[in-house]
Amino acid sequence: MSDDQPPPPRDRIDLRAWCLLLGSFTALMIAYFTLPLRYFGEDRPLVSWLVFAAVMIGMTWILMARMIDILVGTGRHPGVWIIFLICLVLTVFASTYYVLGAQPDEFVGLNTRLDSLYFTVVTMATVGYGDITPSGQAPRLVVMLQIAYNFVFLAAAAGALSRQVRSGLESRVRRRG
Repeated sequence: MSDDQPPPPRDRIDLRAWCLLLGSFTALMIAYFTLPLRYFGEDRPLVSWLVFAAVMIGMTWILMARMIDILVGTGRHPGVWIIFLICLVLTVFASTYYVLGAQPDEFVGLNTRLDSLYFTVVTMATVGYGDITPSGQAPRLVVMLQIAYNFVFLAAAAGALSRQVRSGLESRVRRRG
């Protein structure tokens, strides 16, 4: 598709965009489970916190831009972008917990990357089973940041996405009726 062609109508599912989302999520998970994340952490605390802050700022900026795209009705595939960014947020927090969990006495019950991913999903879903708990100050800070990020940005993104879906359904009903 060239740049001068209009975007596909919002009534149709863009299979290519959803395949790209699935491929991107797969790449995120492969990277999460294979990259040497322990480069960060106790030996390089300043670098670790700077990278974490930069990634969070970058994700927030992109997420805000995609939410504006949804609210204004511009941009291509904002819903796919929102879902990808939620997966990216999940991966970033899981990576952070994994790095923090390598340090002694920072977490109870967090030993593997899967434990970190599980803890991130449980925290994101606000379920909190209690089988993995942050015991150090740095993990507690990151958990509080994740909860705040979930409430402020991810909830707003989900609301904007919900508004777009509702608007699309209403326009279909009006055209048929």
